Amino acid sequence: MTATRALRWLRRLEDALLSALVLILVGLAGAQILLRDLFATGLSFADPLMRSLVLWTGMLGALAAVRDERHIALDVLPRFLSPRVQRGVRIATFAFAAALCALMAWYSFALVRIDFAGGGATAASAAVPPWVAEAILPVAFALMALRFALRACAPPAHAPVLLHDPGAPRA
Repeated sequence: MTATRALRWLRRLEDALLSALVLILVGLAGAQILLRDLFATGLSFADPLMRSLVLWTGMLGALAAVRDERHIALDVLPRFLSPRVQRGVRIATFAFAAALCALMAWYSFALVRIDFAGGGATAASAAVPPWVAEAILPVAFALMALRFALRACAPPAHAPVLLHDPGAPRA
């Protein structure tokens, strides 16, 4: 299997998982609304599960944003820099983002480990133990760190528009 094919397969898997989680989240929320409004009841496990699904969906969405370079970024400065300096700034900012995500992965792993050692679910969230809901944090942050590190030296997916083009004719 080539690297391109493997990356394409991974992208489809990520997108399918993200889509499935969003559909489950919307379905559960809709069911809760209907059950509460029409039958004055609800699913006892739905609210804690939806909180967990929101966390998982958010982290998988952030991972997809980093994959496609659609994450939050300030791109004003690169518009004023030469392409050579832009590359250096890109490497520095992506390296910083990778380091920050790696730290978040480390500390969120410690959080999951503490919650796992602490036992099962609390009374408020009996459907989902806290460590299961939080398990996405170290995984997603570690993958984001890896993606930022790999993207640092890769060409940008979306090249910034230069406000000064040295090769353009002067008016």
